[in-house]
Amino acid sequence: MTQRDEHRSLYLSYLKYCNEHDVDRMASFYRPTMKVNDVPMDRAAVAAQFPPLFSAFPDWHWEMRNLVVDGDYIVGHFTVTGTHRGTFQGIAATGRRVTISEFTLYRLEDDKFAEVWDLTDMDAVMRQIGQGEALR
Repeated sequence: MTQRDEHRSLYLSYLKYCNEHDVDRMASFYRPTMKVNDVPMDRAAVAAQFPPLFSAFPDWHWEMRNLVVDGDYIVGHFTVTGTHRGTFQGIAATGRRVTISEFTLYRLEDDKFAEVWDLTDMDAVMRQIGQGEALR
């Protein structure tokens, strides 16, 4: 198996845990300290971002549209869907379904995510649940 195949397989395993909302297994892919959108964070802080999202959108799901592996870099392009069933950014559940696009670039170090740059259209989420724009 080539390094490219190994990195692709690693990422698809990570995506499986993301879609299962298995935060502990997701965190096992993170370096102890990493950068998210150029901000240094520890593994626990990165993992802590997901439970509120999963609570608000219990069916949150990333559907892979494109996956590119180049050396130690992985790029994912997703269609993300979910149903607003819990409080999100202070907004009570609306029951509305959301569909957004997401692009994420990962840099691996020793087969763990060392850096992540993520572009998720959270303003579209807010519009689709009947609000203005996402809180910054």
